Amino acid sequence: MPDTLLVLTNLPDAEAAGRIARLLIERRLAACVNILAPCTSVYRWNGAVETAAEVPLLIKTCADRYPALQAALAEAHPYELPEIVAVPLHDGLPAYRAWVAAETREAQP
Repeated sequence: MPDTLLVLTNLPDAEAAGRIARLLIERRLAACVNILAPCTSVYRWNGAVETAAEVPLLIKTCADRYPALQAALAEAHPYELPEIVAVPLHDGLPAYRAWVAAETREAQP
């Protein structure tokens, strides 16, 4: 079974979050995307401290699909420099991890 990853990113609004979540699922780059409640992010950008409302996404995928997921996410993301980080899952329910692997396989004709 391929390694399972949890990928994190933030979007500027619910519309962008929904659009990107759907794109990742339709392309089978992710098995599931959770769109979380808006949060406040505080960060330094171009030498200034900024505050922004953002919508976090939790994306479940497999390590072998990550390069394509990262490319699609970077292309579709509205930010100049999007946060795209992947965290390997040390463990998890085997049946869930198998489902993630199955849902991120290329569709068979």
